[in-house]
Amino acid sequence: MPDFGLKYFILQQRVIHLYRHAIRASRHIPDPRARSETIVWFRSEIERNRWLTDVAVIEDKIATARREIRQILPTSQTL
Repeated sequence: MPDFGLKYFILQQRVIHLYRHAIRASRHIPDPRARSETIVWFRSEIERNRWLTDVAVIEDKIATARREIRQILPTSQTL
């Protein structure tokens, strides 16, 4: 089993924060179906990358997710 350091666990918390932010920001999508699809898409992206252990790759994925959230959910400018 790999030795996970403090940085890894901090990144886990950042991912959780990002997910919660995306859920809250999706409330501003007027169409319920589009809102649901957006949440499902974001959740599937997190699940797909769940087993990553390389800190640099995780940081890159978080940065990419932030950019995508800003594009998809314009009300989420606080990330």
